[in-house]
Amino acid sequence: MADPAILVITNVPDHALADSLARELLDRRLAACVNIGAPVQSIYHWHARIETGQELPVVIKTRTALYSSVEDAIRKIHPYDTPEIIAIPVVDGDARYLAWLREETTQA
Repeated sequence: MADPAILVITNVPDHALADSLARELLDRRLAACVNIGAPVQSIYHWHARIETGQELPVVIKTRTALYSSVEDAIRKIHPYDTPEIIAIPVVDGDARYLAWLREETTQA
């Protein structure tokens, strides 16, 4: 597959932001689907301290070629100084699903 599918993962502080991000990515055809998960408690190091906070995980289904645009969109809307933005390659999957993902992320 010349332009493989990826999952881009981030976490956001509230549902309104998750919904705004999802709709922005879908409107711009940068994602075929965005999953907004249930709240999770995050425990992490930040500025030499252990912090905790409630966040919503967001999983974005897209293509490698669109990663930089997805990252830019997340950075523009995300309130964190250093948001988690990671891409995980999809190494295999249902051919019909992957074809749908490619079709839905063809930018107009």
